[in-house]
Amino acid sequence: MTLIYNLAADFGASSGRLILSKFDGDKIELEEIHRFSNDPVRIGSRFYWDFPRLFHELKNGLKKAALKGIDISGIGIDTWGVDYGLIDKNGDLLSNPIHYRDNRTDNIIDDIEKIMSFEEIYKVTGIQYLQLNTLYQLYADLKFRPDILEKADALLFMPDLFNFYLTGQKYNEYTIASTSQMLEVFSKTWALEMLEKLSLPTKILQKIIMPGNIIGKLTKDIQEETGLPDVPVMSVGSHDTASAVAATPLEGENCAYISSGTWSLLGVESKEPIVNEDSLKDNFTNEGGLEGRIRFLKNINGLWMIQQLKKHWQEHGIDVGYGEISKAAAAVKNDGFIIDPNDKSFLAPLNMATAVQQYCINNGQGEPREIGEIARAVYNGLAREYKARISNLEEITGRKINVINMVGGGIQDEFLCQHTANITGKTVLAGPIEATALGNILAQLIALGEINDLSQGREIVKNSITQKKYTPQ
Repeated sequence: MTLIYNLAADFGASSGRLILSKFDGDKIELEEIHRFSNDPVRIGSRFYWDFPRLFHELKNGLKKAALKGIDISGIGIDTWGVDYGLIDKNGDLLSNPIHYRDNRTDNIIDDIEKIMSFEEIYKVTGIQYLQLNTLYQLYADLKFRPDILEKADALLFMPDLFNFYLTGQKYNEYTIASTSQMLEVFSKTWALEMLEKLSLPTKILQKIIMPGNIIGKLTKDIQEETGLPDVPVMSVGSHDTASAVAATPLEGENCAYISSGTWSLLGVESKEPIVNEDSLKDNFTNEGGLEGRIRFLKNINGLWMIQQLKKHWQEHGIDVGYGEISKAAAAVKNDGFIIDPNDKSFLAPLNMATAVQQYCINNGQGEPREIGEIARAVYNGLAREYKARISNLEEITGRKINVINMVGGGIQDEFLCQHTANITGKTVLAGPIEATALGNILAQLIALGEINDLSQGREIVKNSITQKKYTPQ
């Protein structure tokens, strides 16, 4: 078989990469060809993504791919969820996209619930209650930036925005749109009646395109700047979790997944949305996946908390790496500290260490002081939350979960994997680390007709990786 080469551009909340894949018909090999940090910027009272720099880095990665001198069959882009850019009728970006951790949505939920209750919204969208959802961000634009909203001709989620400036084509890809809380969960179309009731503009919404399609080819300007020819840009599971779940080698309905990174996304795959009183009560979400599948899951604040602890300690002259933090947490004698990772105090604190300490003090646990004690409070909180949500999943779906497939960069933290097995009492299968990039590539290969479907793609993933097994101790 002729080797097939594709590019996956994976933008995470703290870094981005361009990854070159090589598919030989049986296995996929990945090569990271460009990596860069993703550094949000606070200007005045607002917290922005630096989109121009991110697009610059994307083009740098495409230039490196061109220098390889090989035929690239396609490009796919995935990013974090919910955030978006607004462009005018000339195709100009009206403002840098605002970060989902910005505080402009702090009281927006209260404003919306004066018009529609969350229960009403959930019945339409099936999306969990989170103040960072696009629905609340767009309502904040209506309230605080009406002038920008009036000039907007199109709302493009982050991967859509990258795709637009690569191809000139405007679409909203289904999996990323499904994170917005603005889609009807069963029809997979815009919830126009709900949006109009909230006085939100619907003319800026674009046609929904499903994963596994060609969006367009690189514009002549991009071709000239990067040295790549007219390579097709594909619609993939452009929400990074959709791509990660696509590449998770689930063995059946008795498996749950945790996509572990900045966030922990814990859930199961379902053929149909699950919207009922129990899913509402437990605040589970129904997001889109490849082949129209539903990711029934819970968003849990994840290893971003450890990232912020590391950043804090380094800023205060303590040069400590992730491995050292993990080992310190595992070895600590006073291991009873525990936080609730979903508490609002951990969404965007200026000092994560102080936030953890204050939470423990406020909840009668005393004060964790050492690096290991503070980190252990986070690990304990994550593992206990996983256990609670697995129990919810079993109750809501009627499934008995025996295995947790953990994927993503977080599985490099072996203490987290083992601690998860110990606390949940479930077997943990860790791998692949590069689940998001692999899922991105699978969607491209399906679009190209190189593989038949997601089931075949998951078998290819299993052939391409080594998983590590953790049993409860």
